Amino acid sequence: MPEILLKTEIHSDINTCFDLARSIDFHKESLKHTDEMPVAGKTTGLIKKGEWVSWEAKHLGFVQHLTTKIVAFDKPHYFVGEMVFGAFKSYRHEHIFKEKEGFTLMIDKFSFETPYGLLGKFVNWFYLKRYITNLLKIRNNMLKSAAESENGHAFFSKLINSY
Repeated sequence: MPEILLKTEIHSDINTCFDLARSIDFHKESLKHTDEMPVAGKTTGLIKKGEWVSWEAKHLGFVQHLTTKIVAFDKPHYFVGEMVFGAFKSYRHEHIFKEKEGFTLMIDKFSFETPYGLLGKFVNWFYLKRYITNLLKIRNNMLKSAAESENGHAFFSKLINSY
């Protein structure tokens, strides 16, 4: 099963980083280039344990549907989303946050399994792991930028105050 591990150093407080990472609105904004839209479940605001969201997006030239549920949650240190419906055989995304001296370390552990046996393993090796890694890096860079900037704090304050 392929696993992706990314570490991002963010010069912002742990609560801001944690809440941006679980924000449906920020997620939608950060992956705008894929036309990713929440279409069912928790479609706006801050997702928490037991809640789920269904996404529609264009990936690899096809419109995809994916439903994830938050199965573990420990604010502001950890939350986990797992696929309950979608193109993967399985999918688990762990979001880990560690408060360090002067910054927050955000760690993404993303593991997935594709269907289709050997063909799926070939697609993982040849393309899919790199594609998902790039999506996560785009999202993490946007989150870092938002959390570290005045505009990001304004976006976050507006987001939190609207709920």
